[in-house]
Amino acid sequence: MAEQEPDKGRRCMLVAASTVAGGVAAAAAGVPFVASMLPSERAKAAGAPVEADISQLAPGERMTVEWRGKPVWIVRRTPEMLDSVKKNADKVSDPASKKVMQPKYATNEMRSIKPEYLVLVGICTHLGCSPVENSARKPRHSPPTGKAVFTARATARCLISRAASTKTCLPPTT
Repeated sequence: MAEQEPDKGRRCMLVAASTVAGGVAAAAAGVPFVASMLPSERAKAAGAPVEADISQLAPGERMTVEWRGKPVWIVRRTPEMLDSVKKNADKVSDPASKKVMQPKYATNEMRSIKPEYLVLVGICTHLGCSPVENSARKPRHSPPTGKAVFTARATARCLISRAASTKTCLPPTT
């Protein structure tokens, strides 16, 4: 038997069959691994676009919708609001919106597609609270800067402009 030459055709067939079987096994193990990296249906639903009917929104009114568990405010700006943005341009760090921090469609003075609408996430950046309307609250302190400080709890404070003096900050609900 030692004198027989190996069958090269059979050897090639066995190598090919082993390679195919190894490839199938790698794919069978790899598909679930790659699929686990994709976002879940719950995550897809949480980040899905939210539709809101803004046709009934009068100038100066605000509508709140929920997106990813956060309040999103849609404000229809009045002409006075639009003028105040222009008047206070010197107080804004990037009034011409030259820094790339927002989408291309929002790189303008009003940072929106339509200047009369303002859409923003209603979460305070320093404590994560969400300012809500509460006309029963009175300002605790009124510094000369024209800002009023309101407290809902000792740990949740927000500076809100005097124009919005009926606002108060509440801690986030979890």
